[in-house]
Amino acid sequence: MIKLKRVSDKPILSPNSAHEWEATAVFNTAAIYDNGLVHLIYRATDITSNGRDGKYINSFGYAVSTDGIHFNRLEKPILVNDIPQEARGPEDPRIIKIGDTFYMMYTGYGGRFGGDYRISLATSKNLIDWQRHGVMLDEANKDASLFPEKVGGKYLMFHRRPPDIWLAESDDLKDWDNHQLVMKSLPDSSWENEKIGIGGPPIKREDGWLLIYHGVSKEKRYSLGAALLDLADPTKVIARQTEPILEPELDWEVNGYVPNVVFSCGQVIIGDELFVYYGGADTAIGVAKIRMDEIVF
Repeated sequence: MIKLKRVSDKPILSPNSAHEWEATAVFNTAAIYDNGLVHLIYRATDITSNGRDGKYINSFGYAVSTDGIHFNRLEKPILVNDIPQEARGPEDPRIIKIGDTFYMMYTGYGGRFGGDYRISLATSKNLIDWQRHGVMLDEANKDASLFPEKVGGKYLMFHRRPPDIWLAESDDLKDWDNHQLVMKSLPDSSWENEKIGIGGPPIKREDGWLLIYHGVSKEKRYSLGAALLDLADPTKVIARQTEPILEPELDWEVNGYVPNVVFSCGQVIIGDELFVYYGGADTAIGVAKIRMDEIVF
């Protein structure tokens, strides 16, 4: 059975009270390995991330590491709430690289009315300076990522139309169509019977696309799962593990601002190991790993 092992029982990134924009929570981080370094683009909030203390504001921070465990971070955010669609800030980034350009799908949270969140896209050459390209789907939608390469000559994007994972395609990264259902939540499951959504971008292997995803139970408990999709047609599920690969167990994963949550937006491969970064209880960031040759369905 595929099972992630935590690198540490403690978070690798925690809130920093010295910086107002990340004073209370850091979580749900994108991750990418580039030029021998692990780069994180993480979500941060100024006040409690559960909304109980008021309308929190999201920002994106940047952190970098040589070993994937110990990180240095910038003092100032790299993306903030400075456009109407992101009046409450950007959320939950996922990053891939095609050629010399980084592409970041994220949720633009407006908060102006119910369902005011949209899948948005930004690009960068250096992971710090980002150019926004606006809303990709004009519907209440989130949990989105591009594939790290074209498939069948098309750009592909995962997204979620609750409670399931969907796939869309595009010729130009602007117009998205041919939306297809990929994976459904499982009513008979104890951990993914409410809804599911992707974790980080899919990982290309010889036997298919490895997808880390999250499942939500009726009790609102978030766990991580794993599936394998067909290389040529990622709407076809080759295998899907019935048990979660990581569940909320540690105190800071169980008792944070949003209890009982492990939620991933990114992972990296270093050598022969997969490092999966995750937000614990919408409060802090942890990492768990597994050898790539241990990922067998």
